[in-house]
Amino acid sequence: MTVDKEHTPAISPQAGEDRAFVTALARGLELLSCFRSGNRALGNQELAQRCKLPKSTVSRLTYTLTRLGYLVQVPDSGKFRLGTATLSLGSNMLARMDVRRVARPFMQELANFAHGMVSLGARDRLSIIYVETCRSSATLTLNAEIGSRLQISNSAIGRAYLAAVSEQERGEIMNQIKDLDDMAWPKTQSGIEKAVEDYRTLGVACSFGDWQEDVNGIARAFSPGDGLPLMVINCGGPSFTLSRDFLLQDVRPRLIDISDKIENILTGHR
Repeated sequence: MTVDKEHTPAISPQAGEDRAFVTALARGLELLSCFRSGNRALGNQELAQRCKLPKSTVSRLTYTLTRLGYLVQVPDSGKFRLGTATLSLGSNMLARMDVRRVARPFMQELANFAHGMVSLGARDRLSIIYVETCRSSATLTLNAEIGSRLQISNSAIGRAYLAAVSEQERGEIMNQIKDLDDMAWPKTQSGIEKAVEDYRTLGVACSFGDWQEDVNGIARAFSPGDGLPLMVINCGGPSFTLSRDFLLQDVRPRLIDISDKIENILTGHR
């Protein structure tokens, strides 16, 4: 069975030792999280592989989630797609995220200056998921929408998150990344350690062709307040329009400035 690098089960071994942990609920949520933006429909076998659960267990989960409206079954193939009940979860969450309202004007200003794309993201396991994006009027920008995911290990936005969190959290995440692909780990580890050093000296994490060969980007994390986890803002685009020097010399101070402003507004420090 191949490992899906975009999906890491949320149920840790320690969860079974926690008497307050509801495993059935966790498995249902884990199954819903298997559906990515590129997956139109998934069958029980595919879901079982992704969740690393017996197919019989997955069949009961999909039946229950279908009855509740969180999944719908495609008649022709028998596979499943996300149902309309999931819309309320996402829309309610986004509607309550004041950070998007606060950040968007600053993000758009930076996107216009850099002639690139500026995105706001939050961590979801080993990915950063975009919750807001702004583009310049330039025709050549990245094609990424709200809900897009980037690997936390090799993208600028993911590396900024890793550089800004505590050593304990970073170590836990790095162990999960290593477990997914032990062969690729030395290169991945080197990239993360370089990002941590860059963040300390430059104030941003970088990805120059590491996420995609022809894409450059820098990113910085900030606290949204109210006890919420760190969020991250990046600025990126095609390498032939956003060079390393331009990003570091011209975009970097502006990115640091807007992330600080957003954090100050959200946390009540003017």
